[in-house]
Amino acid sequence: MQRAEQTKKRRFITGFSGLRTIGVLGVILYHLNPNVFRGGYLGVPIFLALAGYLITDQVMRELRRTGHFRLRRFYGRRLKKIYPTLIVMLFATSTYIVLFQRNLLANLHKIIAANLLNYYNFWQISNGQSYFDRFANNESPFTHMWTLSIENQWYIFGPLIIILLYKLLKDRSGWLANVFLGISLISAALMAFLYNPQVDPSRIYYGTDTRLYGILLGGALAFVWPTDRLKDAIARTDRWLLDAIGLVGVGGMLWLIFTLDSQSAWTYRGGMLLFTVFTVLAIAAIAHPGADWNRILSNPVFNWVGSRSYGLYVYQFPVMIFFESKFPDIANHPILYPVIEVIIIVAISELSYRWIEKPIGQFDFSQIGTWFHDLVQQGGLQGWSKRIAAVLVALIMVGGSVGVVQGSQTKPGGADKSALAEKIKKNEAENNKRSKAQLAAIKASNAAKKKAAKDKSLSESLSKSSSAAEESRAKAHPVNKDLEAYGLTQVQLQRAQQMPITAFGDSVMIDGQKLLTRIFPKIYMDASVGQQMITTISTVEKLAQQGAMADVVLVGLGTNGPFTMDQLDQFMKAIGPQRRVYWITARVPTRQWQGQVNSTLGDAAKRYKNLHLIDWYSYSNAHNDWFWDDQTHPNNVGSPHYATFVAKAILDGEQKAQEQAAQQ
Repeated sequence: MQRAEQTKKRRFITGFSGLRTIGVLGVILYHLNPNVFRGGYLGVPIFLALAGYLITDQVMRELRRTGHFRLRRFYGRRLKKIYPTLIVMLFATSTYIVLFQRNLLANLHKIIAANLLNYYNFWQISNGQSYFDRFANNESPFTHMWTLSIENQWYIFGPLIIILLYKLLKDRSGWLANVFLGISLISAALMAFLYNPQVDPSRIYYGTDTRLYGILLGGALAFVWPTDRLKDAIARTDRWLLDAIGLVGVGGMLWLIFTLDSQSAWTYRGGMLLFTVFTVLAIAAIAHPGADWNRILSNPVFNWVGSRSYGLYVYQFPVMIFFESKFPDIANHPILYPVIEVIIIVAISELSYRWIEKPIGQFDFSQIGTWFHDLVQQGGLQGWSKRIAAVLVALIMVGGSVGVVQGSQTKPGGADKSALAEKIKKNEAENNKRSKAQLAAIKASNAAKKKAAKDKSLSESLSKSSSAAEESRAKAHPVNKDLEAYGLTQVQLQRAQQMPITAFGDSVMIDGQKLLTRIFPKIYMDASVGQQMITTISTVEKLAQQGAMADVVLVGLGTNGPFTMDQLDQFMKAIGPQRRVYWITARVPTRQWQGQVNSTLGDAAKRYKNLHLIDWYSYSNAHNDWFWDDQTHPNNVGSPHYATFVAKAILDGEQKAQEQAAQQ
């Protein structure tokens, strides 16, 4: 494949709109339904690689032609393209928060400043903001804006770095590309090194250092594949080769978008890097005028979505968060509500594109006086549409400014002082205090059981004496008598006092911690706010290896996001077939994955004989009065129902297992 000898006029590559369409649709669909569109978050590396390629290509084109790059002109264009939409979104969202969702006021002024100054991803890291906790009372409408900060950091510093390297290495494309490739490998290696399967991966997901390879791989391509030196006319075999490269790139991207889970170890230890490589291959094929991929990915739909991809990306999360706060019964409308959300996102993005992004992007600010004069004097429909837009923007700016002021006056965490939040915080602290002792007790109990198991007659004798002791204590020293009203017998309550259990759960289990530990004093509970299946598997493996897992395992996961059958298989394999697992079904009507989680559990119960479902969803679904406003965490009325329903299922199941063992 050859390059043209002379630098050509820069051409607009329409096929890149197709890539942007894949990127923005992937991200939106992932946010709407992360279980179906498992790798939709990979739309972000598409934007990063494109930014790296296009900016590097633009800077190098001008450096080769003139020997210098007009930074002032470049920054001016970037400001006009990025900031009008960004400012309107930030201040419109702030206005909505002031009027309708004041629980999000805390830190609002800092969030807006961080976005405007392009360090929001670092702010999220320093404040422990999770990208993957998909269930939270105060989920931020700005969560997705980390990627814009990274892109803007590249727009600011990228041209300076390229100019410096060009001055040092001259126009040695291979050397320049190698520098970018070297830094890319360091960045990807840092992501793999910092990944910890037991920790929420948001730190490496947000980090500029661990994301830089996405941009620099695109930049490396631009050094050796400049758009102004690619020939239109190439040999047929070269064209076929380019088309094959594009097929591998686009095909690989689509494959990973539908298969690469956002919290799997493979994602951070090569998966996201592989996706970026596929993206770079696709960019190379699309950019070359002699290949067919630019034509394949050029059509009116892709052109429309691609031109509005910035607005679609920016407005998506505020629409989703605000819509779902007003219509929380999402699980009952898994198709209708997402469709409505998409329609709202598209409508707002279209208005933003027509009234803000496009006009300001083409506006000559030296004519600002003339514009104000026309705003007042111009008649007709066009004049009135301008006035309406100007008034709306003014109101948004005023409302947003009020939000900034009130946000600065709201104490951090002030919005999280609800009775539920305080209860969970207190319960989690108490659980952490007792966990070490309970873990040691289970380990000692397992060792004693192992020793007793060698003598079958001794084991049977201990079992009979234990049952007799329970009946005796039930009469002489009753415990938790208040819970008998919920269907538990005194013998069961006595048995529960001596039963070691290992439990894995999220904030719902933490909410019920106080009663569960009163019923089962020997329970070890590994539960925390936002916990998900993918981050729990390694903990299960570790406890099993240490001999510190009880024969009875209680699980309450699924509130914060769905899991796949493959992940559940890993979980059950780590627990082992010799233990009995009791899994609480999910009740989270404000999230679309409620049905998916419970369906997966139903299929798993048919697959594993030692997996027993505690159908809390069916038992509680008709009792909204048992729950706090989020309709997920049991309140003071619902907590006894939750704890005793779980306890009875375990105790009945263990009694049945004991009877079956005695018959064998």
